[in-house]
Amino acid sequence: MSLFATKPLSRIFEESEAGEHQLKRTLGPGSLVALGIGAIIGAGLFSLTGIAAAENAGPAIVLSFMLAAVGCAFAGMCYSEFATMIPIAGSAYTYSYATMGELIAWVIGWDLVLEYAVGAATVSISWSSYVVSLMHDMGIALPYELIASPWQPVVLPDGQTVYGIINLPAVLIVVLISLLLMTGIQESATVNSIVVVLKVSVVIVFVLVGWNYMKPANHVPFIPPNTGVFGEFGWSGIVRAAGVIFFAYIGFDAVSTAAQEAKRPQRDMPIGIIGSLIVCTILYVLFAYVMTGLERYTAFRGNAAPVALAIAKTPFIWLQTAVKLAIIAGFTSVILVMLLGQSRVFFSMSRDGLLPDVFSHIHAKYQTPWLSNLLFMGFVSLFSAFAPISAVGHMTSIGTLFAFVLVCAGIMVMRHTHPEVPRPFRTPLVPVTPILGIGVCALMMFGLGWENWLRLLVWLVIGLCIYFGYSRHHTHLKS
Repeated sequence: MSLFATKPLSRIFEESEAGEHQLKRTLGPGSLVALGIGAIIGAGLFSLTGIAAAENAGPAIVLSFMLAAVGCAFAGMCYSEFATMIPIAGSAYTYSYATMGELIAWVIGWDLVLEYAVGAATVSISWSSYVVSLMHDMGIALPYELIASPWQPVVLPDGQTVYGIINLPAVLIVVLISLLLMTGIQESATVNSIVVVLKVSVVIVFVLVGWNYMKPANHVPFIPPNTGVFGEFGWSGIVRAAGVIFFAYIGFDAVSTAAQEAKRPQRDMPIGIIGSLIVCTILYVLFAYVMTGLERYTAFRGNAAPVALAIAKTPFIWLQTAVKLAIIAGFTSVILVMLLGQSRVFFSMSRDGLLPDVFSHIHAKYQTPWLSNLLFMGFVSLFSAFAPISAVGHMTSIGTLFAFVLVCAGIMVMRHTHPEVPRPFRTPLVPVTPILGIGVCALMMFGLGWENWLRLLVWLVIGLCIYFGYSRHHTHLKS
């Protein structure tokens, strides 16, 4: 059998309706939009905004958010077309299997582990640090040995740098969310929706309260003159800042992993994907505009908490605690959606025979791939407990962008090989839109540096060893 043999769409649809592998369709458009917002709005909004404004764009950071949103929209429209054509769990893996063949599908499925599982571990480490900080504000001090890995330095209040033994708070949140995902997609979506309402409410309160305390002089000049170096203010600075804050949008593609659990995927998937992008873009632009209006953008340089600096310009100091709670809530929903996406990708790969059956075993009562959730709970917990955040953060970004590139390419291939298949949502201006999507994402990947390209290569080599050692001999495609 050819390494690039594709899986017929008729077979994909037939297998998705098989009794033992059938997921429960309970998600409506509101839940899907909430899933997207839950994955997108994280700490990127609260940290990257200040960094990019201070070093690259100034108040014009709002234009950078718009530019980055356009780049995401290219990939989002491609995801929407695939999600309505092939409303099956698995996201980019399933799309690649139908368009570019089994080997490419395996590569992208294995690559998505970097986005979802490693991404969840990365976020859980940050979640832990903010929870520890909030508890410290409340006068509760946790033993430093239990709040960081042996390779993650901890700076104590007295300035002393120490090293922990295990990051227990990070492990705890991964375990709790994994148990929630095992109980059912509807329950998980409900919790996610509550968390999304909480963090979006805090962002809106920040915008409404801060609007009255902005100083017009802080927005002048709106586009600071370029310093003579590409990327340092001016129009090139807006472009560079767009690359920096592009990663604040990562996560909308996780909506497509839940396609097999959507009530009416042909209608609701584009609403979930594009809708979450639109909502987040509006919130990002308003947030950035108010933040740079409250405080001069130059003051954010080298500041790890730019939002707290802006809030200090208002008489409402309680907002600092509220924003910290919003960040924790944001991290919680990101972890939930990432772990959900990971289990659904491996569910599809297992159903195709590329992974052992354990990953596609459905719980008789809850109708969830609970064993897959259980296994990833252990895998992600190990990273959360012992890995330094610096070692896993950029791996998430490069893995995500690689997935975007393949999905955009898949749209062009599918238009050529399967022009007759119904497309409830059609990506406009093909091939221009997917080519622009590939170009933007490839540019972002290039900017991540050779070290992360090397990590991606090593990870893919490991995956290919598994494919040729196990998956190639167990695939259902040849049966």
